[in-house]
Amino acid sequence: MIISASVFIVVAFLLCVAAVLAVFGITHVAMSDPAAIEHDGLHRGLAAPTWSLPDSSGRIVRSPPPSKPFQLIVFTDHSLKSFPSVIDGLKVLARETADLEIIVLLRGDNNAAVGVLGLLGLGDFPVVTGKPSLYGRYNVRVSPFVIFIDSAARVRASSLVNYDWQIMKLWRLANIPLQPDPASGARRFPRRRQTARTA
Repeated sequence: MIISASVFIVVAFLLCVAAVLAVFGITHVAMSDPAAIEHDGLHRGLAAPTWSLPDSSGRIVRSPPPSKPFQLIVFTDHSLKSFPSVIDGLKVLARETADLEIIVLLRGDNNAAVGVLGLLGLGDFPVVTGKPSLYGRYNVRVSPFVIFIDSAARVRASSLVNYDWQIMKLWRLANIPLQPDPASGARRFPRRRQTARTA
């Protein structure tokens, strides 16, 4: 009797563990699906988080940018070395664009990242240590991810990137003016048609 009760408890425990692992497995597959990743980031025109944090040299970096019309936030770490085309795109953008501040935002403390980014030729970019909660405010789960924002803290373009041409395409999109929000404008009512009065 005691043996059968023990067997029952062990089997029930193993079934519970299997159920929990199955739920986590399904969630992981669903969250890493390309269709789910398409919804990462912030949509064009939305307000981006505002913050000020020290970079790796101790200088305070602010978002939105106080002195440039645009800012490119690169969500990555030392793993950026696996994306040489993205590195090339960032270098070209930095060299050819005076209206843009490029910063690297880490998910957390990562001593290796600053050194690796320097070796990759990105040592001039400010490297800011963020937190997972800040990544969450930007709705970013995967990297390398980029978000272009303007000086009014509005998102101009955002996407996961693997190639330099994607960065250039997003930069062109960022330069397209935002359409005014129809809901925020003054409501216009149609004029009343005037009818002729008869005496």
